[in-house]
Amino acid sequence: MEYAFLGEPGSGATLRLDYRAFAYAGKFVVGAPGKAALRTADGSPAVPSWEPDEPLPPTVDASAFDDDVIAAVSFSPDRTDPDCCRLRYVTVHVARRGEGLGPRLIDRTVSRLAADGYERVRIAVNNPFAYAALHKSGFAYTGERTGIAEFVLERPAAEAVPEGERGGERYRAGLRAFRDGDRDLDPVERAFVASRLEADGE
Repeated sequence: MEYAFLGEPGSGATLRLDYRAFAYAGKFVVGAPGKAALRTADGSPAVPSWEPDEPLPPTVDASAFDDDVIAAVSFSPDRTDPDCCRLRYVTVHVARRGEGLGPRLIDRTVSRLAADGYERVRIAVNNPFAYAALHKSGFAYTGERTGIAEFVLERPAAEAVPEGERGGERYRAGLRAFRDGDRDLDPVERAFVASRLEADGE
């Protein structure tokens, strides 16, 4: 597998992802955000043995998909802060989830954004699994939320937020906000949050 920086914001870079394998697939055909991906080194399919649960409609050509993509991220400058870049969408092939590929992709992309001159990177997440993965990638909960039940996390582009500053009470505050928030967690999410809080002594 290799990391591919496909284009900075405004470059027109696009990806055609199979919507049956990737969440947010439709967001990657938009050319304005920058994009990066983890893909197979030789262009072979990311998961050759994967069988989708549903067939494609006859109007969709499967050969048009970028089937060598394992994970992808899109990003663009913050509209109000030119020193900050926002990760917009992160997606991992459904058959490769749980392998730590999302954090690996984010780490490489944040390093590239730092080299491009950004001072900070932000992302908004709407589920506790992404929240925990981004904590491991050096992001800290800011205490802010967007209008669509997403929690905002941030880190300096050049280095992770030190564990002592992003963990402990700050980390638990985000977990409690998921547990007690307006969005009903599904049973798996609720159990995940409970186990993380319990591990931290709650």
